[in-house]
Amino acid sequence: MKILHVCAEFYPLIKTGGLADVTGALPKVLNKLGEQCRILIPGYPAIKSGVSNAQVVKTINTFAGQATILFGYCNDIGIYIIDAPHLYAREGSPYHDMYQNAYADNYLRFALLGWIASELACGLDYYWQPDIVHSHDWHAGLSCVYLNLKQPYHHAKSIFTIHNLAYYGNFERYHLQEIQIPQSYFNVNGLEYYGQISYLKAGLYYSDHITTVSPTYAKEITTTEFGNGFDGLLRTRAEQQRLTGILNGIDDDVWNSTKDTLIVSRYNKRNLRNKHTDKYFLQNEFGLDTNNKQPLFCIISRLTKQKGLDLVLSLLPEILARRGQFILLGSGDDDLYQAFSKLANNPQYQNNIAIYYGYNEELSHRIIAGADILMVPSRFEPCGLTQLYALKYGTLPLVHRTGGLSDTVIDSTNENLDNKTATGFAYIDSNQEGLRYAINRAFELWQSQQTWRILQQRAMSQSFSWQESAKQYQQLYNAV
Repeated sequence: MKILHVCAEFYPLIKTGGLADVTGALPKVLNKLGEQCRILIPGYPAIKSGVSNAQVVKTINTFAGQATILFGYCNDIGIYIIDAPHLYAREGSPYHDMYQNAYADNYLRFALLGWIASELACGLDYYWQPDIVHSHDWHAGLSCVYLNLKQPYHHAKSIFTIHNLAYYGNFERYHLQEIQIPQSYFNVNGLEYYGQISYLKAGLYYSDHITTVSPTYAKEITTTEFGNGFDGLLRTRAEQQRLTGILNGIDDDVWNSTKDTLIVSRYNKRNLRNKHTDKYFLQNEFGLDTNNKQPLFCIISRLTKQKGLDLVLSLLPEILARRGQFILLGSGDDDLYQAFSKLANNPQYQNNIAIYYGYNEELSHRIIAGADILMVPSRFEPCGLTQLYALKYGTLPLVHRTGGLSDTVIDSTNENLDNKTATGFAYIDSNQEGLRYAINRAFELWQSQQTWRILQQRAMSQSFSWQESAKQYQQLYNAV
C-alpha cells in the first residue's frame, strides 16, 4: 500500500517536539513491514539541505504562488519537498520568528501543504499515487478538505492524527477564497470554529478516520475537560468507530542506552554502573556537585502551562532542600524561564540546579542517560515521548497520570512493588499536593538503592518500539 505522510516536522532534519520523532520513525518501520511510505513536507532550509539529492518532479502555479515539487531520500525514506522560498525559506522554527510571533502567512503556508497532498493523490507525480494520505496535526489538516473537494479525481482515503488537540490552527474566514475553499465549507458541520477557520477541525471533520497518539488520550478528548470544544464532534466520530488511539513508539536506533553515541558511557540493565559515569559527567558539565548519593531530577520540555512546570517551580525548593539536584532543558514561556533562572542563581542552591534554555538534541540524550528521575507533570499529555526514552535508559519517570503517561508508566505503589510491575512514579491530582506525594515516594525509594536498581531494570525491560504500533496502523489502513 502507498502511504503519504503529510507533516510540518521530520527528524532528524527539523524538530520542535515529538511530532518530528513520529514522522521520522513510523514511515521507516512501515516500509520494513512491506508498505510504501513517503513524506510530504514544506521546503524549509534544513529540509532542502538535508535532502541534497532531491530531483524536480514538477513546477506548478498555485493559489500561493509558484512551487516546485522535489523528491529525494533521507534515512531511506522518500521525501517530497514543496520548494516555495517565498513561503518557507525562513531560518528557525517552522511556525514563528525569533520573537515567537507566528508568521502572518501561516494560513497560506500550511494550506499549500494540504493542497499539494491532494494534488499528489490526484496524480501530480504520475509514477506514485498514494492509497492513504496520512496527515499529522493542524498543519496538515486542510489535506482532508482538499481531498474531499477533489473526490472524483482520486481514490485515496484520509487518516488524520491528533498529536495535540490544544493547537487549533485558527485563521480568519476571509482567507477561504484565497486558499480556494468554498464558503459552503464554513459552518458548524465543516471548518467553522468560534467564527474562524480551524485547520485542526478540517482534519477532525473531513478525514475518513482519526487517530491520536495513545488509547487514554483518545478517550479523554471526547470529554468536556479535555475536548477543547471539539468533544461533541469527537464523541460522534468515536461512536462511528472512526477514532482510534495508537500509542507512539520510540526509534530504537536513536534512543538506546546500549549503542547511543551521544552519551559518555553506554550501558544496559545488567551493567548499570556505567550509568553512574554518565551522571558524573552530566553533573560536571553543568557545574553540579558530583555526588552519586544525591538523586538528580530532570525535565526536558517546552516551557508551557500545559506541562505543569509551575507546579514544579513551587516544589523545587523542597527538592533542593532534601539534597536533590535538578536540571531543566527547554524553551518557551519567558516568565517560566525567568522564574527557574531566579532559583538557579540563588546562592542557597548553588551547585545543585542548572538551566539550559533552548533545544539541544544531543544534550537531551546526555541528560536522559545521566539523570535518576525524569519529571513529566503535564496537566494533559497526548502521549509523551520523554518518559519512554527515560524508561529505556533506566531513568525513572515521575508523571501525572493522564493521556499516554497513564498508558506507559506504572506507579510504585506498595502493591505494584510487591507484584513486580512498577516502573516509575505516577500521581492522580494535577496539583501541588499530588506532585509532592510522588516526589516524596521517589525520595523514599531512593533510600533503598537495591529496590531502585530493580525498578531501573524493570523500566529498561519495557518494550515501546514502533513495531507493534506500526502493525496497528497497517490494520487501520487496510480497514479504511
